[in-house]
Amino acid sequence: MRKNFTDPSEIRPWAALWTLVLGFFMILIDTTIVSVANPTIMKSLNTDMTATLWATSAYLLAYAVPLLITGRLGDRFGPRRVYLIGLTVFAVSSLACGLAPMIEALVVARVFQGFGAALMTPQTMSVITRIFAPRERGQAMAVWGITAGVATLVGPILGGFLIDSVGWEWIFFINVPVAVVAFVLALKYVPRLETHAHRMDWLGVVLSAVGMFLVVFGIQEGENFDWGQIWGPISVWLLIGVGIVVLGLFIWWQRVQRGEPLLPLRIFRDRNFSVGTSTIITVGFAVTSMSMPLMFFFQLVRGLTPTESALMLVPMAVLSAALARPAGILIDRGDPRRIATAGLLLLAAGMLLYFVMLKPGTPIWLLLIPSAILGVANAGMWGPLSAITTFNLPLELAGAGSGVYNTSRQVGAVLGSASITALMASRLSAELGDGAAVGGAGGQLPPQLQDGFAAAMGQSILLPVAVIAIGAALTLLFAPRPPRTGPVGVVDGPTEAS
Repeated sequence: MRKNFTDPSEIRPWAALWTLVLGFFMILIDTTIVSVANPTIMKSLNTDMTATLWATSAYLLAYAVPLLITGRLGDRFGPRRVYLIGLTVFAVSSLACGLAPMIEALVVARVFQGFGAALMTPQTMSVITRIFAPRERGQAMAVWGITAGVATLVGPILGGFLIDSVGWEWIFFINVPVAVVAFVLALKYVPRLETHAHRMDWLGVVLSAVGMFLVVFGIQEGENFDWGQIWGPISVWLLIGVGIVVLGLFIWWQRVQRGEPLLPLRIFRDRNFSVGTSTIITVGFAVTSMSMPLMFFFQLVRGLTPTESALMLVPMAVLSAALARPAGILIDRGDPRRIATAGLLLLAAGMLLYFVMLKPGTPIWLLLIPSAILGVANAGMWGPLSAITTFNLPLELAGAGSGVYNTSRQVGAVLGSASITALMASRLSAELGDGAAVGGAGGQLPPQLQDGFAAAMGQSILLPVAVIAIGAALTLLFAPRPPRTGPVGVVDGPTEAS
């Protein structure tokens, strides 16, 4: 047996963390950056809106569906190796996206880009879990967690700037030099960790992939098909139902099979992992769903450009990033359960303030106040949740746990996107009537439509408020974190058969 791993004494945890955060930040930006470019892409590639929106849908599908599997691949082949492969796939497909001559080529390239992101994401959380000592992990998880929140806000801002200055292709081209830097840094700072001789559960792989695809596709695309027929006898609800059944079969198979399961169900015996995984679904739902009514209000009621609208969320992004490290210190020294509860409640308070303020006559600067509140909330939410959820996770299950956690967040985001779209349409119909034409024209709405439109957007925000309140209630179920200290969680390193 020949060992080829990084000696624990040579590991630089914070250098590894910032290296992984660079790649993680890049792939999360691509979940939102394309939304700003859709009109430009549609015109440039001479296509229609439905085909253009698939550039986003394809990425999200290819990102969300394989996360359970790619998390386990990190346990089997080493998180560093899988991360570098994913980074390479992401960089090459980003170049292909920018060079795409037609919408079909762009959609295919976005599928590969999403798969590259799916390979990378679980490894970032897994490495943090394994290289940071338990009582230092809170600060690291705070930085990792807040990256997810900030990236979704930076995407539209960066996208607007690049489109206005150098063209839509550069929202993809910019990934290439960033990926090269991230690759070099990963070779230097991300350690080679121990691998475990897992046997791949191929039936589990097929069942989880098919089930996740059917559920995520059905939820994500339901609104486009008016929640009815897709083709022939196949309906949206049939797809979702079959997907749930297949996922049920997947869980059953994981329980009864005698080999090594793709998803070790014993990780759910840890109360905090189960509670945290459930809570992150509500967070993904709320954070994704709240931005859509805000962007429509800023642009159609207040007449802001897409870039100006995104800049209204700058206080949230700045405070989230600035407070991440202090919040992490509080996690390590205090009780992260209460910090997480406070963060989620503060998020609900900030969204409620938006509900009150979303009126045509509200001074624009006042709308920066709830954005700032949400920034503080983000700092107290992402890090504590990820820290306490993974605190007791066995090191050999770090990849599997990371896959479940990130899958839950992505499923929450898909649910939030689909739900808020349906609710906004319903509230607009109630406030303005079925015949009111408010979409697709661009620019500011006529004054006679602004009050009703603003009211509909404000009412829609109450949905993520309700969901995040459920999340806050779930955090009360966290068990106290045990007083555990110990060395850096590297278990020898990867082993390779000679």
